[in-house]
Amino acid sequence: MEQNNRKGWLYLLPAMLFLGFFLVYPLVDVFIYSFEEGYNSASQTYFGIGLYNYNYVLHDPYFLQALKNTFILVAITVPVSTGIALLISVGLASIKPLRNLYQTVYFLPYVTNTLAVGLVFMILFKKTAYTDGLANLIINWFGGESVDFIDGPYWAKMFVLCFYTVWAVMPFKILVLTSALASVKQDYYNAAKVDGTSKLRIFTKITLPMISPTLFYLIITGFIGAFKAYSDAVALFGTNLNAAQMNTIVGYVYDMLYGNSGGYPSYASAAAIILFAIVLTITCINLLVSRKHVHYA
Repeated sequence: MEQNNRKGWLYLLPAMLFLGFFLVYPLVDVFIYSFEEGYNSASQTYFGIGLYNYNYVLHDPYFLQALKNTFILVAITVPVSTGIALLISVGLASIKPLRNLYQTVYFLPYVTNTLAVGLVFMILFKKTAYTDGLANLIINWFGGESVDFIDGPYWAKMFVLCFYTVWAVMPFKILVLTSALASVKQDYYNAAKVDGTSKLRIFTKITLPMISPTLFYLIITGFIGAFKAYSDAVALFGTNLNAAQMNTIVGYVYDMLYGNSGGYPSYASAAAIILFAIVLTITCINLLVSRKHVHYA
């Protein structure tokens, strides 16, 4: 038995070393950087240790704007994308002919380059001297006025970012939910039909409880993915996200390291730790909620 345990730890050793070197060590290093005041990356020196970096970041208007954008993005895109993906998956599960073809079509956006898709969305929504874009043509057709979704008001830009994010993350959710629905035993549905149970009650009392672990997984990963959003905003609004008021927390961290205001690793580390704390807190809350609402077979 003891020999088997040694073999098990030996097999785990490469993975543990990999995770320790590339995940644990960077996290600890960033945590230390976040408390080093006036850190100079060239000379590797600092003049004090304290909470000044956190105080600066939490009072920086650019960070507060990025925090606001990120929370709006998370609050809108995670429930909307999960709900739409669930409806589409239920529809696909009830369609037997060409089901695989439809799954492939829905999955195509997931394997398409993010920046390339973002540029297409920018063309569809951007208002130029030559065209108002497809979105504005549809709005005009219904009698509305053209809106500059890329360089216009804040709400319009946020709408495009949320719309694009929902469109980009849905394929993966559809694929996972379709697989989860296919794994539900048909016996449950047959028994419910014999009892004359309505379709809505079958969905709420059988389908949702049976796929609740998958839904919980998608919600957790959706929250984490939305909090890490950055490339989507760059694809739509360019690299100067602060000027467009569309920066995210990850974008703020990048700007503090390499952007126009770059060269401040201590501020970037503090912002990264704040993001880590937010994601960890929300994940823990979801784990507590899941104890009552997630049913494992």
